[in-house]
Formats: sequence, C-alpha cells, structure tokens
Amino acid sequence: MAVADDLDHATDSQADWVAEQTRTYLSSGGTEGHESNGVSMLVLATTGRRTGTARRTCLIYGTAGEDFIVVASNGGADEHPAWFKNLQAEPSVGVQVGSRRFTARARVATAAERGPLWLQMARIFPLYDEYTQKTDREIPVVLLTPQD
Repeated sequence: MAVADDLDHATDSQADWVAEQTRTYLSSGGTEGHESNGVSMLVLATTGRRTGTARRTCLIYGTAGEDFIVVASNGGADEHPAWFKNLQAEPSVGVQVGSRRFTARARVATAAERGPLWLQMARIFPLYDEYTQKTDREIPVVLLTPQD
C-alpha cells in the first residue's frame, strides 16, 4: 500500500527523462518540475503489483473539486502503463503536487464521469486525443482523492 512517505524512496520510472524530472521535482520540494512545457505535473507513487516495491512517476494532471485527474495514456500504446496496473491492484497511492504531499485513493472514472474529464484533460494536453487514434483500448481517466 503506497502512502505519501513512499515518494522519497520509491524506484523511478524506467524512462530516463521521467526519472530525471521526478528526482528534480522531489529534491526541490516541488518548486521545480511542477510546471513543464506549459502543463502541471504531479508525482505518483504506487505499489508494484508483483514486487510490492514502491514505484514513482511524473504525470500531467488536472483537478475536479478536491480530486486530481490523471490519464493512463501510455503514449497511445496498446497496453496500460505499469503505474495504472499497479493502482488497479492497490489503489492507495502517494502523491506530491507542488509542495503538497498526501496519500490518496485512486479510482477509474465512471462512464458518466469520463466524457467531461477526458475533454478537460485533452484541453490541458491535446496529444491525448491523438493517442486515442493509436490504440483500440479505452484510455482510462483516473481520479486521485486525497485521504489526509
């Protein structure tokens, strides 16, 4: 079960640029890396579904009330990203948004929620719409609800 404290010792993404951004974000206390190329980023820590090891990555986010929204696009690949598979197995996650750290509960948006949330996230990052053309899978929209 990932919690906010896992952000400090989690294993980084295997993508070098994501790992570098994550380390910069966390080492600066959230003052660097929160904004990147005009979009806001958060750091997400999940529990590895096979290893039980904490894993972390940076993701573009939006908000809906008190929830944070992330998209499991995986660049339009046919397979869900590892972080999404991990939170499906264990929905307790650690999150850092700017300097704020918290434990959250992750859930996939319902069919009724997904449409408006997708439109919101595609306005933030228009490539999401292009990613849908690359894959037959429905790209999940995930809500992160702070628990503390």
